[in-house]
Amino acid sequence: MSTPDRDRLMAYIDNELDTAGRAAVEADAAAMIEIAALQRQADAIRTLFAPAAAEPVPARLDPHRLALVRNRQRVQAVGRAAMIVAVLGVGIAAGWMLRPSGEAPALYDRLIANAVSAHTVYVAEQRHAVEVSGSDSEHLSNWLSNRLASKLAMPDLSAEGLSFLGGRLLPAPEVAGGRAAQLMYEDAAGERLTLYITPSNGVGGPALDTVRFGVDTAVYWADDIFTCTLVGPQSPEAMQAVLTSVAAQLSPGQSQRGYRDL
Repeated sequence: MSTPDRDRLMAYIDNELDTAGRAAVEADAAAMIEIAALQRQADAIRTLFAPAAAEPVPARLDPHRLALVRNRQRVQAVGRAAMIVAVLGVGIAAGWMLRPSGEAPALYDRLIANAVSAHTVYVAEQRHAVEVSGSDSEHLSNWLSNRLASKLAMPDLSAEGLSFLGGRLLPAPEVAGGRAAQLMYEDAAGERLTLYITPSNGVGGPALDTVRFGVDTAVYWADDIFTCTLVGPQSPEAMQAVLTSVAAQLSPGQSQRGYRDL
């Protein structure tokens, strides 16, 4: 091999050649010199950019958050456009719909996005789905209550056909205290639901809301003490029934308010 073939060299480096192919490359001195140079170049690139590769993805680029923002902007645009058509006519409405949108996501929208992201990460885990097992629910309740600075019960959802697997502490820099709790449940079919709970101080937004994310549904609820986002693959109606039980146990005595589907 007087002139090394670049594709063949790359196949060698990627371990895609058979035994005879690798032997032929290794017998060619020029090819091995070129391979050594390519490997040194790859090592230099990894060394140069390794710190950037290790950095977390910025929150503004989180795919669930971007999807949530797009979904809300689309729904809001349709509703407002209908109102403008009725009042001012089609021409003005068309101009309004073409305007650039610079609205930042509301805080509660970001909490819903955080809940979906955490759900996606941890429901796929088997051995490490939770940090503290549901069998130690008293310790889990005390620990999370201390971290959230509010008495947090572990809702019993056995009447809804759900077993309590346990929970964990998560960062939530957007809210007071900077912490969130995630509780995980599982039904008889092995489908998992998660509750993402934060203090409600300073959050604002609606009392109840429902958002679809592909196969998953996120149902958001808030009162004067907590915000709670339930995420799972069940139907919105089933999720709302579960959340009604959750709300009654998290904050007994709080009035129940109607849901608004998006």
